[in-house]
Amino acid sequence: MKNLLILLFTFSITGTFAQQPVIAVSDKGANPKIMPVLWQQTSAEYRALCYQAFNLATLRISEIPSKELKKGNLAIVTDLDETILDNSCREAQLIMDHRVHTSANWKEWSKLSSAGAVPGAVEFLNTCKEKGIQVFYISNRDTGEVESTVKNMAKLNMPYADAAHMLFLSNTSSKETRRQKVLEKYKIIMLMGDNLNDFTTAFEKSTIAVRRDEADKLKDEWGRKYIILPNSTYGEWENALFNYQRNLTPEQKDSILFRMLKGYK
Repeated sequence: MKNLLILLFTFSITGTFAQQPVIAVSDKGANPKIMPVLWQQTSAEYRALCYQAFNLATLRISEIPSKELKKGNLAIVTDLDETILDNSCREAQLIMDHRVHTSANWKEWSKLSSAGAVPGAVEFLNTCKEKGIQVFYISNRDTGEVESTVKNMAKLNMPYADAAHMLFLSNTSSKETRRQKVLEKYKIIMLMGDNLNDFTTAFEKSTIAVRRDEADKLKDEWGRKYIILPNSTYGEWENALFNYQRNLTPEQKDSILFRMLKGYK
């Protein structure tokens, strides 16, 4: 069945009916990602959390003694997507087109070099450059996306937008080997990400209980060496809900999610 088009009319204060915009209603029901995407795109709370994260990060690097900075061997490692690059308009377009994420349509998007900047990211990254701190971008975008990503970041005035600072996915989604590569020449003073896999292997392919326990073990690092950005749209937390099963139907997912809810009765 094609989408239903519903014209909404409201009675205006003048006593006449004013026509409102046409609203498309999917016969498949509301997409569960609508609210998270709208939260990212519209809420002041999302922006405040991002600014809070980058303010903390700025505070931490301001505490580094000048003699340490002069050594020229300090580095920050950061993720890209939903950490410094905002892809919410891509997620919104998938919802409006009634499509789901695929590797192919992700590459269609990244080729456009049109992601926005996460609030506070550009200022923080340029502060790092001013202090002589290298920034390495460890991302699970694949190596074929380096050129379009560099172009995107250059548009946003992000520093170190060059292939030498991009460590993209080649043979494993784990970022540990790439972190180790940075450590061969630099001292990593901070890691940033929206996914706990961006910080340590302890969270990779782990159960919800293990991930929570590991987060608690690292409680003294959050806001210090580890800076986390908000992302309620997608991530490893979502995969953990389904025990990393990739071929579940929407009905199976709904059933799992409903059973996992914790009420008060």
